[in-house]
Amino acid sequence: MDIIHFPDDRCPPRWYRPVLALGNFDGLHRGHVKILERVRRVAGERGSTSVVMTFDPHPPRVVRPDKAPPLLMTNAQRLEAIAQAGIQGCAIVRFTPDVSQWSPETFVATVLVDWLHVAEVWVGANFLFGHDRAGNFSLLRTLGARFGFRAEKIDPVRYREFVVSSTRIRRLIAEGRVDEGGALLGHPYFIDGTVEPGDRRGREMGFPTANLHTENELLPPDGVYATTVTLDGVVRASVTNIGIRPTFGESRRVIDTHLLDYEGDLYGQTLRLSFVQRLRDERRFESLEALRAQIAADVARAASLFNRISL
Repeated sequence: MDIIHFPDDRCPPRWYRPVLALGNFDGLHRGHVKILERVRRVAGERGSTSVVMTFDPHPPRVVRPDKAPPLLMTNAQRLEAIAQAGIQGCAIVRFTPDVSQWSPETFVATVLVDWLHVAEVWVGANFLFGHDRAGNFSLLRTLGARFGFRAEKIDPVRYREFVVSSTRIRRLIAEGRVDEGGALLGHPYFIDGTVEPGDRRGREMGFPTANLHTENELLPPDGVYATTVTLDGVVRASVTNIGIRPTFGESRRVIDTHLLDYEGDLYGQTLRLSFVQRLRDERRFESLEALRAQIAADVARAASLFNRISL
């Protein structure tokens, strides 16, 4: 997938009459996937280039940094997901204070028309753009008629009774409702990280753990979770504790993951940790024996869960 940045790069000549999906695409949830599938199909039918346009940093980081939400994905994860969706190009607009002041008309003329020469633009039903979010789909369609491109939208996507949105998913993950968040995403919520040396307490109790350092911003609340670990392309069942390990009187928040039925040195390895279901709250135990017994029960419960579902 070709990746270009505004204003640094030129639009590649091989991008022929781009059909564009426009949005933030944080999490790449079911609604995003529907837009990307439509763009890919339309571009294929017309011999055009399928392109996603997104922004870096996330616009709220610039216009209201005190209220900017933690993101569901890192930039690298977002680009990986867009490429896996079969999109041919990604155009990233460097969102600056100056860009945040542009009117909708200036954004369309400068970026969509002069830079990308778009033939068609697809957005979600509630997409807003331009200074003070003054531009909506109706204005985008009017500007498209003026500048010579089509504008289309995808109606809100529902999963069961819920409208799928990044905002709703963030709230579910932040509340520990990782199974519900994963259902709206269309896949379990995941973070990526590198295994760092720990204090080996888990190994001493018979449950060795990988201590994960991650650049992902959003973590579920402290507690124990049934998870999976993807290592070298292989998905493995695991149990993860997020928290401060109160039994040991610590205060630093850590992510400790025990892989079921696995033996090997994970130090320095990069893992993808996916959250399947919350098992319980983190709590303090009166003895190491009581903690060991609870960990064994957590592992057994997770193993039972993974026996019922397919990895």
